[in-house]
Amino acid sequence: MNKENSLKNISIIGLGYVGLPLALLADKKGYSVIGIDIDTKKVELVNKKISPFEDKDVARQLKSSKIEASIDFSRIKDSLIVIICVPTPVDTNHMPNLELVENASRKVGEHLKKGQLVILESTVNPGVSERIVRPILEKTSGLKCGQDFYLAHCPERINPGDAKWNVSNINRVVGALSDTGLKLAVDFYKSIIDGDVKPMKSIREAEAVKMVENSFRDINIAFVNELAIFFSKLGIDVVNVIEGAATKPFSFMPHFPGCGVGGHCIPVDPYYLIEYAKKHGFNHDFLALARRINSQMPEYAVEQVRVGLNEKKQSINGAKVAVLGLAYKPDIDDYRESPSFGIIKSLKSFGAKVVSYDPFVPSKSSVKTLSEALKKADAVVIATAHTEFKKISPKKYKDNGVKVIVDGRNCLDKEKFQKAGLVYKGIGR
Repeated sequence: MNKENSLKNISIIGLGYVGLPLALLADKKGYSVIGIDIDTKKVELVNKKISPFEDKDVARQLKSSKIEASIDFSRIKDSLIVIICVPTPVDTNHMPNLELVENASRKVGEHLKKGQLVILESTVNPGVSERIVRPILEKTSGLKCGQDFYLAHCPERINPGDAKWNVSNINRVVGALSDTGLKLAVDFYKSIIDGDVKPMKSIREAEAVKMVENSFRDINIAFVNELAIFFSKLGIDVVNVIEGAATKPFSFMPHFPGCGVGGHCIPVDPYYLIEYAKKHGFNHDFLALARRINSQMPEYAVEQVRVGLNEKKQSINGAKVAVLGLAYKPDIDDYRESPSFGIIKSLKSFGAKVVSYDPFVPSKSSVKTLSEALKKADAVVIATAHTEFKKISPKKYKDNGVKVIVDGRNCLDKEKFQKAGLVYKGIGR
């Protein structure tokens, strides 16, 4: 590898929600970027300057970018830095699935050259970089980590659909297996982001940071979800209570309840810690309880459908129920771990006739239009707070025969819907 020619060259493995925005940012900052992905369709789209997923900023930036995409891992040979950004999901038993990380590490190792820095951005539990990634890279390359090449971990931080916080301004943390690798990684991130870059004392600490920040959110969401279930029995609007508590200028951070937690981080990362702890003789009881509470929220939302229909003297069995929203958050097309699918499954178990619609996820929707979803529906579940859904008037629901609205995201004006004669059920409202 010619180091002089490679100083501004980087390779990014994985062109999804994490890798592609990072590639675009590096390109904007003057790096020559090659994006590598095993999905040929995704590679073709990127080379045509078309975003493979719904993201207005990514779509706009791609138009003027110089990024080249490829399925050929040998292209990494000319890069000083190789960044792995592949997904790390959990399986149906909540066990971490590191297959994509292992495969990517193996492919990178086959073409690794002396002097290169490999950065793992994929979310992993403490110890994976040392115990799994390093041995694979060394075995497949024949090189020695810390001597011939360097390994670092910078856990991804991205919030799809967020207008304020993005890959260019969110602070980052970096850990590495050597001082040289740490300096190279810190210098790289400092060259592309506007936020702070914090060096960690070990690569395990960097891995643990991601686990802690997402487990923190999962725990706090579970707390307010539990409050929501209880407060609804007392006739107390939990949203108003949380907003009241948020007026305290210290020692309180508002989290809000909902029909479930989705996405690639919050409902996944706690399981990494839970399962990793078990292997080391420790039980994360608190994390496990939070996961159990949040995992039950889709069923709670369905219970609100059942109760609401009963108030209208109608059974859920045989009722048409429209589930609006399949993405896990508003105005994006990412449906990974979305609670909407649990809601649909639970509704069907009660005998409901379920239709689903999401303008951002047409491939998973059972109907093609909002009008088709609402037509002759007895009840509606707002599972995602898409802008389109928040604009639907009570009149439109009533004109279609809808009797019950279950606001799974507490995104509607409760009083307005109640005044219109609709049965409104929020989460803790």
